Amino acid sequence: MQQVPEVIEHCQRCLKTERWHGNVVLMVVDAAFTSIGLNYFQSVVPRVDKFRQEFVETGRISTLEDLAAAGDDELKSIWKNKRSWHMAKSVASHLAGIKREKGLDDRQAFIYWAKHASLDDWEKDPIGRINGVGINSFQYLRMMGGIDTVMPDKIVKRVIAEILTKANMEMSSTDIDFVRLMDRMAQDTGYRAIELCWMTWLVQSEAGMSRMEKYSGLLPEI
Repeated sequence: MQQVPEVIEHCQRCLKTERWHGNVVLMVVDAAFTSIGLNYFQSVVPRVDKFRQEFVETGRISTLEDLAAAGDDELKSIWKNKRSWHMAKSVASHLAGIKREKGLDDRQAFIYWAKHASLDDWEKDPIGRINGVGINSFQYLRMMGGIDTVMPDKIVKRVIAEILTKANMEMSSTDIDFVRLMDRMAQDTGYRAIELCWMTWLVQSEAGMSRMEKYSGLLPEI
């Protein structure tokens, strides 16, 4: 954590649902692109930004309803993976339903879903049942919706496993148990779970420098 002090400010914005300058459409698209496992900063972020320029800034897609109704052909110009767009549009559709039912705006609907979504029952959640939404995408969406939690992805697990080995502690056997373990680690260390999660990603090296160093100027924009 001492190597990546900026992560705390970034996570504060995440917990306030202010990533991508508070644009929920871009957060949903981000999660959908991230779900297929490509390099986040080199592949996902540039494409989300291109989507922002071509669709959001032009007013073509400015709400969750717009994203849910968007045509596949026009979206393919940004990102060719069909499963990603199915996920993005399906998530947007569910959140738009919450908007209508509760009389909320995009951001309020996203926060409402995140607060009521259960980790233990994630596979039964309407968003958890969407094709392409695994536990990592489910947790990533919850994080951007303001929940202090972690994604049990391979990088997070690898870094935490190294820490646990040095501390003579055992690694959790399931993804849900791992999330619970991270919650306990957060309590013991005084950091938030989400901060520990982002730390594991940003201490990784690219081109001879940490991602925190390499992408420090980009983080405030995403």
